Amino acid sequence: MPRDFASAAVRIDNIEPFVPPLAPLGLDEFLKRSFPPREQLLAPWLPRKGLALVFAPRGVGKTHFSLGVAYAVASGGQFLKWKAQKPCRVLVLDGEMPAAALQERWAGLVEKSVHEPPSGAHVRILAADLCEFGIPDLSTEAGQSQLEPHIGDAELIVVDNLSTICRSGKENESESWGIVQAWALRQRREGRSVLFVHHAGKGGEQRGTSKREDVMDSVVKLSIPSDYSPVDGARFIVNFTKSRGFSGPDAEPFEAALRDGDWAIKSLDDLRTAQILELHAEGLNQRDIAAEVGASAATVNRTIKRFKAGG
Repeated sequence: MPRDFASAAVRIDNIEPFVPPLAPLGLDEFLKRSFPPREQLLAPWLPRKGLALVFAPRGVGKTHFSLGVAYAVASGGQFLKWKAQKPCRVLVLDGEMPAAALQERWAGLVEKSVHEPPSGAHVRILAADLCEFGIPDLSTEAGQSQLEPHIGDAELIVVDNLSTICRSGKENESESWGIVQAWALRQRREGRSVLFVHHAGKGGEQRGTSKREDVMDSVVKLSIPSDYSPVDGARFIVNFTKSRGFSGPDAEPFEAALRDGDWAIKSLDDLRTAQILELHAEGLNQRDIAAEVGASAATVNRTIKRFKAGG
C-alpha cells in the first residue's frame, strides 16, 4: 500500500485505460438487429450522425454556404433546395472571420429568414476572433480535449475551416488527417453530425489529402461559373462529388446566387439554354456557340430548334 500522495499518483498514472472488447456479429444476428431510421438534419445530404465536407476556392462563398446550412438546421427551415425536418442544436466553430463580419452575416440570416430566429441554445458560436489564443487545434488530442466541454448537446458541429482550426501536420499527408478523422468518427458515434469547410487547391479540387473524403457521407464542391463577374457577389455552382444514400435529381448540380439577402437557384440545363439563346441572338453560329458554352453542336442545334418552335 502506498503511504504518501506522490507514490499513489504514480500508481494511478500507470493504470491502463479500459478498452471495451471487440465483438463481431454474425450475419444472422446483424440482420436481425433493429436500427432506428436515419434522420436527416438537412435532406437529403446531411443526415443525423453524418459527416460532410464542403470545399471551394477562396472568396467563392464557403462561409455563406456553411452559415446558411447552420441556420436552416437550427431553425428547422430551408437553405437552397434543402429542408430541415425540425430545429436541431448547432455549434459553429469559426476560425477565420473577424467577429464583426461574422455578426453581420448572422444578422442578415435572421433578417431575411421567414422562420423564427433560433434561440441561443440552438445556435452557439465559438469564434477565433473572440478567443484570446484562438480556437484550440482540432488536429491535436490536447486541442480536442479543450473543445470537448463546449460541444455539449450539439447535434451538428460546423468546422469553418480546416486550415485555421486543424493546424498541425501537413495538409497533403493522410497521417495528419487521421487524428481529426478519429475525432469526427467519435462525434458520429455519440449521435452528432459534422460539416467540415475547406479550401480548394489550384486545380479546383479540395486541398491536401483525398483521404478526407473516404469517411464522408457527402462532399460538396462549390465552383465559379464560367461567366462569373466580381459584381455578382456570392454566386457558385453546387456539385456533389460524393453522395452516399441519394442520387438522381437530388444529386444534380445547380447554380446558387445571393441577391439582396435571398438565394436564387437555377438548374444547369436552364442556364445553358439561356446562354445558348443569348449567343444565338447575338449572331454567333452554332459551332462557335457550342465551343463557348461547352456543349455539343447537336445540343445547341436542338436547343435553338426548340426555341423557334415555341417550346
